[in-house]
Amino acid sequence: MDVSTPTRAARPFEVTNRLVLSIAVPMTLAYLTTPLLGITDTAVIGQYGDAALLGGLAAGAIVFDVVFTTFNFLRSGTTGLVAQAFGRDDVLEEQAVLWRALAIALVCGLLVVALGPLVNAAGVRFMNPDPRVAEAMHAYVAIRILGAPLSLINYAILGYVLGRGEGGLGLGLQVILNGANIALSVFLGLSLGWGIEGVAWGTVGGEALGALAGFGLLAWRFRNGPRVSLARVFDFPEIMRMVAMNRDIMIRSFSLLAAFALFTRQGAQFGTVTLAANAVLMNFFLIAGYFLDGMATAAEQLAGRAVGARYRPAFRQAVWLTIVWGFGLALALAGVFVLFGDDLVAFIAKAEDVREIASVFLPWAALIAVSGVLAFQMDGVFIGATWSRDMRNMMLLSLAVYLVCLFFLTRAFGNYGLWATLHIFLIVRGISLAAILPARARQTFGS
Repeated sequence: MDVSTPTRAARPFEVTNRLVLSIAVPMTLAYLTTPLLGITDTAVIGQYGDAALLGGLAAGAIVFDVVFTTFNFLRSGTTGLVAQAFGRDDVLEEQAVLWRALAIALVCGLLVVALGPLVNAAGVRFMNPDPRVAEAMHAYVAIRILGAPLSLINYAILGYVLGRGEGGLGLGLQVILNGANIALSVFLGLSLGWGIEGVAWGTVGGEALGALAGFGLLAWRFRNGPRVSLARVFDFPEIMRMVAMNRDIMIRSFSLLAAFALFTRQGAQFGTVTLAANAVLMNFFLIAGYFLDGMATAAEQLAGRAVGARYRPAFRQAVWLTIVWGFGLALALAGVFVLFGDDLVAFIAKAEDVREIASVFLPWAALIAVSGVLAFQMDGVFIGATWSRDMRNMMLLSLAVYLVCLFFLTRAFGNYGLWATLHIFLIVRGISLAAILPARARQTFGS
């Protein structure tokens, strides 16, 4: 959504390295707890020695990756809108944004539950697994989908907390949610012997405890303060602004999923070994993404706060510092991957032919963080500033460039061309957004 330029005075504040890191570091740690869930669930089910159960768990997890990526706007969109209200010191609008997000989360979550049988059937049909794998997958999805409203509510609460720049509090909420998830999955899945159903119920229980902690925090925070009216919460223009922003973020997320799905699909055309090697190397990008997401979250909050405060110096400094820290972090990660990448590949993949191919393309994977840092950071700035339409349009442009490169470069250079295409996609995303940033800043803050 576009932000019109108001006539009210600016509310100055200073963006420092310490302020950037106070948001980025806790949220990086919070995001790094996410892979522990998958590792724990896999380890629990692995104790049963049944490959069909592991396959069902992996296939079911993919279904939820798609479902919850679709609704990730409830976190990022809420962060941007709350950050702007925080920047202009509008406590009632902060609350109003939160309650709107919670209402959308509840409605969407209940809709997902209602469509659960269709989601389950579509997932099984798409994955087309063996009958025993399909049975395990069906059991996992049928239970875990019951927690969809709780998951989306947790997105909204986390978005509110991060919009206020409370990275440490966000980390605490994620530790409660993920920690409870891990403990319950181990207890129900192993100690009680519930197997894959226990892991699914453990995830639902973790989301429930996370939501309970979040609502406890909100009750404590709002206990003595001013209360926002229902009329303001359900203000139609503001609701439509949130819906439009969420739509744009959803389109961006789907485009990103499509790009990575096409990367995997094209890799499969080069043979099973190359496909496996690319899958192993993509873990480098996933690891880097958790770190870059932390810095992008800082960009979201600080850019949004500066737009709300109408204070251009803070906006400029937020953009600059998150770029500097982002590139510094990306270069450090690239160095670690170059030095220790072969060891990581050897840890993940035991097949010698897969390790040989992965070693050849290791430099391409190691540098993916550097190519992607500007895309992550600019996404954060544009989400925080609620320039979601521009972010959507530049994503679609980048996807079009990606498709053209995918067609020509992979034909000419095989898997080298595939990796080059992924780098180009990320670079175009970052540069295209950076190119229009000055004009959007002038429009928002004035010349």
